[in-house]
Amino acid sequence: MAQQKKLNVLVAERNPLVISALRDMISRDERFEFAEGIQSGEAFIQAVVGAQPSFDVAIVAWKLSDMDASEVLIELQRRQLTARLVVFSNDHDVGILKQCVRLGAQGFCYQFDDPCILFDTLLAVANGRICIPYVDVGKINETPLSRLTTRELELLGVLADGWTNLQIATRTGISENTVKYHLKNLYDKLGVRNRAMAVALYASERKRGPQPIPR
Repeated sequence: MAQQKKLNVLVAERNPLVISALRDMISRDERFEFAEGIQSGEAFIQAVVGAQPSFDVAIVAWKLSDMDASEVLIELQRRQLTARLVVFSNDHDVGILKQCVRLGAQGFCYQFDDPCILFDTLLAVANGRICIPYVDVGKINETPLSRLTTRELELLGVLADGWTNLQIATRTGISENTVKYHLKNLYDKLGVRNRAMAVALYASERKRGPQPIPR
């Protein structure tokens, strides 16, 4: 019987020590071959862009040196790229899991799971299946946008249209400082750090389906 080809696994993780630990684990399993370790989301995107990707499946940490896994997934969608990947999170927030699934992640594991769970997930994803922890599928499409008020959705919409803080202040009759205050609250609700991330999330959610009914 011919020997089964090993699966090449790329690891994207900001911590070199975690990359080293995963490399050691992978090298001890005859089903896998360690392909490469990288620390940034942009490096991962470039690995996917390559005409002949050097990996069959990837482990992508929730937090990378320049972005998080949701931003990686959004960027893959924006560039119309596909990659078989497993998000590897050290945060047990179920919101992260739901966000990654909505954005197209095929696999999801926690860093504190038994290694065999990670390997089983890698195998499933490499073979074209979805493998994620249990989550109430009835709530999987609850998005950050569904938590916004009518006014906050309007604010997010004008941000997406390219309005500056001064334009928003002038057209709504409030001060720029008040605009900044509302934007900070908006970013906190969306779980993003800045305007660009908020607009990217808004665009992604609009593309994926019907808009939430404002409260």
